Amino acid sequence: MNTILAQKRDVTAKPKQLRRSGIIPCIICGAELKESLSVQIDQSTARQLLRTKRNGSKVNIQTEGKTYPTLIKDLEYNGMNDEILHISFQVLDAKKKFNSVADIVLINKEKVSGVLEQMQLQVPHAAEPEYLLDTVTVDLENIPTGTTLTIGDIPEFQSDKIELQADAGSIVLRISDKKRAGVKTE
Repeated sequence: MNTILAQKRDVTAKPKQLRRSGIIPCIICGAELKESLSVQIDQSTARQLLRTKRNGSKVNIQTEGKTYPTLIKDLEYNGMNDEILHISFQVLDAKKKFNSVADIVLINKEKVSGVLEQMQLQVPHAAEPEYLLDTVTVDLENIPTGTTLTIGDIPEFQSDKIELQADAGSIVLRISDKKRAGVKTE
């Protein structure tokens, strides 16, 4: 899990002014905290988070000499202005289950001989922090035409430590023959 440095934020400072000066306002909240912590990180750190992490990713936040294991709860981004507006982090309790989503990443797509259809891009699940999944990689090399892969077929989701919040029978991807049904080829 990555660790990022954050400074305590002056709550009287306007978020727009902070962003103009290269600072992104953030908040850390969670049951173990008596009150939410208003913090700030520099824009380059926030951009790195945007490139490498997503909502539901685990990140350690270090501020004022203490490290908080957290989950990115919400990363607000304005695509029109290419501007990160705000990041919300949720403190993780090692003994409590948390809701998250795992991104499905397909590799070796170019080696698929049929037509690849991906139906699920993310799988919602709940788990204790050490078992939360950020991404699950599915290697498509040597997967035959006619294959239908469900959530329950993916080994990472077969763990008793993971509580699926989607039907295990939901189709993640299908590889069908290049010929379409009902189309005559002569």
